[in-house]
Amino acid sequence: MGRRLIRPRRWMPPRVDDPGPTGPLIVVRRLGTGGHGPEDVRFDQAGRVVTGLRDGRIVWLDSVTGDRGVLGETGGRPLGVWPLGDGGVLVCDHDRGLLELGADGIVRVLADRVGGEKLTFASNVVQGRDGTIWFTTSTSRWDVDDHVGDVLEHSCTGRLLRRDPDGTVTTLLADLKFGNGLVLAPDESFLLIAETTGYRIRRHRLGDTTTDTRTGTTTDTTTGTTTDILVENLPGFPDNMSLGSDGLVWVAIAAPRNPLVDRLLPLPGFLRMLVWNLPDAIRPKAVPIAWVMAFDLDGKRVHDLRATDGSYGFVTSVAERDGVVVIGSLTEDDVAVLATTPPPAI
Repeated sequence: MGRRLIRPRRWMPPRVDDPGPTGPLIVVRRLGTGGHGPEDVRFDQAGRVVTGLRDGRIVWLDSVTGDRGVLGETGGRPLGVWPLGDGGVLVCDHDRGLLELGADGIVRVLADRVGGEKLTFASNVVQGRDGTIWFTTSTSRWDVDDHVGDVLEHSCTGRLLRRDPDGTVTTLLADLKFGNGLVLAPDESFLLIAETTGYRIRRHRLGDTTTDTRTGTTTDTTTGTTTDILVENLPGFPDNMSLGSDGLVWVAIAAPRNPLVDRLLPLPGFLRMLVWNLPDAIRPKAVPIAWVMAFDLDGKRVHDLRATDGSYGFVTSVAERDGVVVIGSLTEDDVAVLATTPPPAI
C-alpha cells in the first residue's frame, strides 16, 4: 500500500544560525515509566513528574526515588499534560481530543470537535487561574506516526484554541507551522507557542479580543495584532515547552534542522513528493541527539544543552523545578533526569 499523498507548500526557511551549545546534556539517572513514549513531562504541585504513555496511561514518577503510580487511562494516545491542583490532569489526547482525567480516575471529554469538525492531533495544554484552557493542535492533515509527512508538506494547519469555563471552544490561530509546546506567562498576559516546522516560538498576547464570526479567528483589539515572534530561526525543531520555577522557558529540541529538507522547501513540490515516497531506509531521518534549550521571557538564550552519546534521544519535552530538570521522549521508555544545569551563558 502506497503512502498518502502530500500537498507541498513552498516556504523559504531562514538560513541556519547555530551559535552552538552552552554546555553538555548529561543524564544522571533514568526513571522507568513501565511503558513507552513519555511524550510530555510536567511537575505537579507535589513535585512529582506526570507523563502520558503510548498505551493510554497517565503516570506519576518520583524524580528522586524512581517510585511510580498510575493516575488513570485515557483510552487513546496522550501527548501534552497539565497537572491540576486537585490531583487531576488535563490531557491533549492525539485520538480523543482535550480531556480531563479526574483525581478519581474518571475521564471527561472537554473538546473533541471544533467548528463542526473532529479535533485531531491535540498537542499541548495550559490552564489559567480562572479555568480558561488554551491548547494546540499540530496538524489537521497528519497523525503522530506520520508526522514527517507534515514536515515535508509544510501544511501550516496547526491551531491555537481556547476553551472557556462555559465549554465554548474558539480558534485563536489557524495557521501554525505544526503547533506544539505551549507556555502561559506568569501574569497570564501572553502565550508562547512552539511552531515545530517554523523553527520558532510565537508569542500571542491575551488582551481584549474580538472574534471574526466567519473564520472563528480572534484578534487583539488592544495591540491591533494577534502575535509576534519571541524566538526565531532556531537551529532545530522545537517541541513541547514548559515554564520552570527558575522563570525560564524550557524548550525540547526534537532534532536538528535537516539541510536537505531546508533546501527542498522553497523548490517545486514534486521534489518533496519524490523524497516522501522513497523507501524508509533512504528517506531523511532525524539526527540522533538529546537537546534542550532555555530562554528568558524576552527571548534571550540562557541554556543550550546537547548530547550525542546515545544516552537519550528525540527529546520531545522538558520541565524544570527547583533545579531538577527532566526530559521525555516519544521514542524512549524512560524519563531522564539531567545533571544540574550550568550557569547562564554570558
